[in-house]
Amino acid sequence: MRNTTMTLPTALPKVMWGWKELLGLCKINVVAVMLVCAAVGMALATSGLPPLSNVVYGLVGIGLASCGAAAFNHIIDRRLDVLMSRTSHRPIASKRLPVKIATLWASLLSFAGVFLLAWQVNLLVALLTAASLIGYALIYTAFLKRATPQNIVIGGVAGAAPPLLGWVAVTGQITPEPLLLMLIIFAWTPPHFWALAIHKYDDYARAGIPMLPVTHGIPFTRLQIWLYAWLTVLTTLMPVMIGMSGPLYLFVVLCLNIRFIFWNWKVWRGQDAQAPIRAFWFSIRYLLGVFGALLLDHYAPALA
Repeated sequence: MRNTTMTLPTALPKVMWGWKELLGLCKINVVAVMLVCAAVGMALATSGLPPLSNVVYGLVGIGLASCGAAAFNHIIDRRLDVLMSRTSHRPIASKRLPVKIATLWASLLSFAGVFLLAWQVNLLVALLTAASLIGYALIYTAFLKRATPQNIVIGGVAGAAPPLLGWVAVTGQITPEPLLLMLIIFAWTPPHFWALAIHKYDDYARAGIPMLPVTHGIPFTRLQIWLYAWLTVLTTLMPVMIGMSGPLYLFVVLCLNIRFIFWNWKVWRGQDAQAPIRAFWFSIRYLLGVFGALLLDHYAPALA
């Protein structure tokens, strides 16, 4: 008897991407740290609890725009990402996600975030968020990253914006306090990222990216990390100097700074090959600890 079972063609096109790849563009871990800093900015902006609607819509809007900026970073850097072991697995670099789909996704996230902020929060925070998005996705990624070894320093302005955005989402205005919070992240960024750049020196050299270790050498970069580490310590003490925070914050931040300086001293000495990557990972916990201490100190009187 003749076999009439029909077989499907083996060459049917497959959709090789899905939500995993789309979310992979968003740098969720990085955005999460940014949202913590934005949330602290919201809390410090008022003596009590900030309005719930401003917190919810503000964090969602800032988060969506940040994810959009991260996605644009993947798109613009896709050719460089292929050359680096740290980034070659990314969805676009590994060709799991088409560039057109990624561009649409990045545009939707960015527009949705800025629109939500303008609609439900206030126009100023929407404009500042849009400026930060453009600063990171276009000015830093497309130009500064390829143009100067000071890319991290100059581009750090956009990355330092979250506490300012959080503050403005609640108050609708810019005052010195959120600018100080922004300054802390700005000073923290070079030792944080240059430590990673030392650890991934071969990647950046292969890709031709003018990171400071590649252009000026690792010893010079270690010195810059050491100097910026002390600048970071100074900025974290300034909330106490201006009366923004009290003894509880001072105690916690002094403990954090001792550990922070220890790891950056290890990097500066250059005798431990693992010190840069360990300093990098600790610096993330350090920043979260500093902002956590600000939050704890702010609400401590109410809990007493």
